[in-house]
Amino acid sequence: MHRNILLLPGILIWEHQCPLGGKRLFCNCCQFLSLIPQIFFIVPLHFYLFLHFHLGACAREDSHESLTSLPRRDTMGSFLPDSSAYELLTIIGRGLEDLMTVNLARYRPTGEHVAIRRIDLESCTNEMVNYLQAELHVSKLFHHSSILPYRSIFIAQNELWVISPFMAYGSARDLISSHFTDGMNELAIAYILLGMLKALDYIHHMGYVHRSVKASHVLISVDGQVCMSGLRSIISLIRHGQRARVVHDFPQYSIKVLPWLSPEVLQQNLQGYDFRSDIYSLGITACELANGHVPFKDMPATQMLLEKLNGTVPCLLDTTTIPPEELTMKPSRSGADSGICEGPSTGGAHHSNGEPSSSGSHPYSRTFSPHFHAFVELCLQRDPEKRPSASALIGHSFFKQIKRRPSEALPDLFRPVTPITGFVSTQPQDAASGLASLESGLSHMDVDDWDF
Repeated sequence: MHRNILLLPGILIWEHQCPLGGKRLFCNCCQFLSLIPQIFFIVPLHFYLFLHFHLGACAREDSHESLTSLPRRDTMGSFLPDSSAYELLTIIGRGLEDLMTVNLARYRPTGEHVAIRRIDLESCTNEMVNYLQAELHVSKLFHHSSILPYRSIFIAQNELWVISPFMAYGSARDLISSHFTDGMNELAIAYILLGMLKALDYIHHMGYVHRSVKASHVLISVDGQVCMSGLRSIISLIRHGQRARVVHDFPQYSIKVLPWLSPEVLQQNLQGYDFRSDIYSLGITACELANGHVPFKDMPATQMLLEKLNGTVPCLLDTTTIPPEELTMKPSRSGADSGICEGPSTGGAHHSNGEPSSSGSHPYSRTFSPHFHAFVELCLQRDPEKRPSASALIGHSFFKQIKRRPSEALPDLFRPVTPITGFVSTQPQDAASGLASLESGLSHMDVDDWDF
C-alpha cells in the first residue's frame, strides 16, 4: 500500500507502509529506499530534514549532470538502511564542528566491520545541510575502485548515517604521523600517488574538481587498496549540460586545507580555477608524504598566500635540496616549518630511493630519484596551464618502479605498521578484552582528521 506524498518536476516521492512497522520513502529519481521511523510523521521537522537533504541531491543531479553519461549501479543496496543492523563498537573520530561522530561498527548480517558517520541533522544549519547534499550526490554518481564507496545512507531518528568500509591502515596522514615522521619510502609514496591519480583522473573526467586533496583524505585498506575520500568540498564544472572553463567558488570549511590549496584557488580573482588546482594539491601531498609534514604548515595564512603567489615552490627534502652544512648539523625540525628548499646541494652521502642514512645523523640524508623530483616540480608549476592532467601523470616515469600489486607490496613497505584488525571477538567472554585491544590500536591514529 502506498500513496504519493510529494511531486516535483521529474521527481516523485511516495510513501509505502512497511508490514514490519515504520514507513519507507521511495524516489523515482535515484531509487533511494529508506526505512523511516514513525516519529518522522509525528515530528514534521524530522521529515522535512529528510526531504530537504534528499531532494536537494536529486535536484542537483538534474542541474549539474556529468558530461559522461554512465549507467549508475546501485552500490548501496547490499547494506540495510536500518540502524538496528549495525552494532556500534567504539568512537574513532569526530568532525563537522563536532556535529559528526565516526564509529567503528559491525554489520550484523555478515559480521563485516564498517565505519559509520553519524551526523546530527537537527543541529546542522541550512548551509551545512546543503554542504552535505553535495557529498550525497557524488556518492551516488561516482563508482571507482580508488574512491571510497558508501555502502548505505539513511536517516536514524534525527541523525544521518553514512556507512563506508573500515580502512584498516587508516589514512596516509596517520601513517606519517605515527610511524614515518620524516617521510615514507619513495616506492610506498609511488603506490599511494598512483592510487590518488586514478581517482582524480576519474573525478576530473566526470567534470568535477576535488578541492580537498591531502594525505588525511587518502585511506588504505587491509589489502592495500588506496581510496580517496573528502568529497564534501567537491564542485562541478558542469553548468546546464556544458563544461565551464573555470569556477570561482572558494571551498567552504577549508581552513584546515589552506596549505594544500593552489595559488589560483587562494587568489580568488576573475581568472578562476579548474581541475589543475587538484594537481597542485597532489604535489603538496607528495611533499607531505616524503618530508613527513606539509609545506607552509606553520606559516600565517597571509604569508603563505604571498609565498605561493610569488612562485615559492616546495620540494622534496633530501641531499640534493638541503645544503651540505645543514646535513652535518644536529637534526632539527626548523626546516619542517615551511618545507621550502633553500638551494641545491652536491655534497653529502647519497642514499637511493629515499632511504635515510643508516647512521641516523640527519633524517634527510637520503636521495630521492630524479623522476620523483621531476614529478613534484610538474605538479607545483605556478602556471596552471603548465601542469599535466591526472591522465598524463599516470604515465610518468616516476611510476615505472612499481612492479607488484599494491596488495603484495604495501604491507611490506609499511612495516612495522600493521593494520587495525584486532576486532572484538564474537565470543562474549572475549569481547571486553578485544574491544580494549582495538581501542588501543586506534589510539595511535590521528582519527580526528580522518575523513571517511
